[in-house]
Amino acid sequence: MTKDQLIAKLADLEWEGFEVKAAKGGLPKDTWETVSAFSNTSGGWLLFGIKQNRGRYEIQGLNNPEKIEQDILHTIRSGKFNVFVPTQQVKYNIDGKTVLAVYVPASKNKPVYYNSLQNSYIRRGSSDQRATKEETDTMSRDQTFETKTSELAPNTSKADLHTTSLNEYRDYMARFNPNVSYIRFDEDEFLTKLRIVDKGQLTYAGLLFLGERDCIEKHFPDFRIDLLEIPGTTITDTTTGYTFRLDEFENLWDYYFACFQRLKQKVDVVYQITSQGFGQEISPGLEAIRESLVNMLMHADYFTPAHSRIRIFTNHIEFYNPGGLPKPLEELKSKNLSLPRNPLISKLFRIVRLAENAGYGIDKIETNWEQYNHTAPEYDISFDSTIIKLYLQKVEAGAKTSEKPQEQAS
Repeated sequence: MTKDQLIAKLADLEWEGFEVKAAKGGLPKDTWETVSAFSNTSGGWLLFGIKQNRGRYEIQGLNNPEKIEQDILHTIRSGKFNVFVPTQQVKYNIDGKTVLAVYVPASKNKPVYYNSLQNSYIRRGSSDQRATKEETDTMSRDQTFETKTSELAPNTSKADLHTTSLNEYRDYMARFNPNVSYIRFDEDEFLTKLRIVDKGQLTYAGLLFLGERDCIEKHFPDFRIDLLEIPGTTITDTTTGYTFRLDEFENLWDYYFACFQRLKQKVDVVYQITSQGFGQEISPGLEAIRESLVNMLMHADYFTPAHSRIRIFTNHIEFYNPGGLPKPLEELKSKNLSLPRNPLISKLFRIVRLAENAGYGIDKIETNWEQYNHTAPEYDISFDSTIIKLYLQKVEAGAKTSEKPQEQAS
């Protein structure tokens, strides 16, 4: 049977991912690799009693499904894994043959491994792959989701802030959010209230957002946000590589404006004067790009060797961000969840009205871009990265638009 036919027979399962195993001679040894991979990625179902051959599935059934189930539960509870894996089991009788379905949820305590850390696996496509050291480090950092950039950056102080950036930030706040209470405070109280400075030191968020580049690089040696303009629809169909690459800037506040000035050239805007007398550029396309840019800067994992990167192709703009999502994309969208990786950085953007006050801004990106260009954004999500693609023109379904998301510009 085909995959669709198999899913139809097991229609009550919520298909996030699955792996079939014939298990004719008992529990396969690679079962634990898959348990680890599902736990470390997005969860999924293990289906025992089904054989796969060249993309088709044959229901063979299990000779002793109770023993397979007991072996799984016993091994999980015996301490083979570093954390407890709460599985869910369902048996199916299909044409007189028993199939055992075991659901393995994504874990909050990654990396999940058996026997030793070297036995940590992740799910890539339909296969289990041993996690690299960088990937297990990423999973360990994800346990500090929402807290890492709120920690204090050692050996820093207010003197490590970039004075011009700080003054521009305070002026921008006064202009675009004049009723916020923070603008009434003197500089020291302003920095303390926003937790840019805490106990005499900069938080990592404060350092990244408004710090001097020299100081940032002591803690983040290769700090940068990449923006490249590429004369082609993919990186492989151009002979020049790129025609523009963004220079280095002091901090996230400066990078935001440098990136935005380049990006806004790619959409049409209408210029209007606000009731306060300020100039304002109006365009749903501009709003989608702004939200995508801020979303990228707010939710990046700044402790990974990878970098946030924007690539402007001839037919689409691609926002690549190191760091996976805390929940599946559809759940974030449907529940409008606000689970920022870097809550202090998020607040610093939101307090000057450069970002949404709730959620991930996905709905705002989608609504504005569809209104502007009649195309929906595309997403490429993995456990350690997120890509949003905004098409500047319609492309044929299935057309290749970029290479593998893991590849980075050097």
